[in-house]
Amino acid sequence: MAEPQRIVIVGSGLAGASAAGALRDRGYDGELVLIGRETHRPYELPALSKELLLGNAESPHPVHEPDFYESRAVDLRLGVEIAELRLTDRAAVDTNGVAHSYDRLVLATGSTPRTLPVPGADRARPRTLRTVEDSVALRAALVERPEVVVVGAGWIGCEVAAAARSHGAVVTVVDPVDLPLRRVLGPVVGAVFRDLHERNGVRWRLGVGVDGFVPGGVRLADGTEVRGDLVVLGVGAKPNTGPAERAGLAVAEGGVAVDAALRTSHPDVCAVGDIAAHDHPRYGRRVRVEHWANARGQGEHVAGTLLGADEPYSAVPYFFSDQYDLGMEYRGLADAEEDELVVRGDLGSRDFTAFWLREGRVRAAMNVNQWDDGEALQHLVDVQAAVPPEQLRTASLSDLA
Repeated sequence: MAEPQRIVIVGSGLAGASAAGALRDRGYDGELVLIGRETHRPYELPALSKELLLGNAESPHPVHEPDFYESRAVDLRLGVEIAELRLTDRAAVDTNGVAHSYDRLVLATGSTPRTLPVPGADRARPRTLRTVEDSVALRAALVERPEVVVVGAGWIGCEVAAAARSHGAVVTVVDPVDLPLRRVLGPVVGAVFRDLHERNGVRWRLGVGVDGFVPGGVRLADGTEVRGDLVVLGVGAKPNTGPAERAGLAVAEGGVAVDAALRTSHPDVCAVGDIAAHDHPRYGRRVRVEHWANARGQGEHVAGTLLGADEPYSAVPYFFSDQYDLGMEYRGLADAEEDELVVRGDLGSRDFTAFWLREGRVRAAMNVNQWDDGEALQHLVDVQAAVPPEQLRTASLSDLA
């Protein structure tokens, strides 16, 4: 494969900016264009629901230092949105009709918060959290200590609830599932997070969904109402696949289908980050991950693919969360409802490591308020180690690894 003379990256988030950095680090000296619809230089998202929302930071972490784009000859074009891909012409066309030609194209268009299509949504205008403006505006509202309804008990919902309580707001969290984070962590570990939030004053309305928005709050499916001066939605995100789908690129699992090396169904186009439905070599199926580490890792990896390498991207998913005095890291990919749960440590004191096993092999591990065994946990998950449950509970993890 001849080295491309011009690479265009659509999406200036962590995945896209990481791809630009990795291309220059690999010695690519052709034209490199990074296009983003936001007006800010590329930044990382985790702080939006953590330090920034808590008031412990005034801005999110930049992906690169301010002078990176100029010093590395990256043509950064902000406030530009791509509306159409012309695959035959090798052009990405923005909403102003400008065609950005390419030899190779990377799609890193991220995702958009989902909304609730229920009565009253157009009038209520509930908050979502995806951009730095969202986070700053939400923090300004929370410091007024309003009554807050958080719809959704996933990671974003739980982190928003924790931040709101830290500012002294009255918080109710609503979710049709009976426990927070149950789909990811299962009932036993999900109960740890339920109890954590209860101890910090959060009120739960679990097992019932939102049926509509009413003045001053939400109406639930059981007919009751929950008061809230402020409603925040944390009900997931929708991958921004519109231009890819309209161009005829193959889709799967709600995203753009890519092979093990992150190539789409068109040989000149790759996709990374939230939108990439990745044919993962470790799992033998397509996996789409919406976490920080995946965006960075795929962004860095795709640089090699663009320059002719054919190495599969094989990193396991990783994410972290901080809520009140609980910090955690999760590595791997488990079916929390079906896989065997093994707990090392004490759930009650929130000082433990949880393992999920399938057919006796470690599929995922989560350390909670324990920080000494990260490398060992990573290795156990990477190799899907076959370890008896009792050894996981009691043996030295470094020895097991």
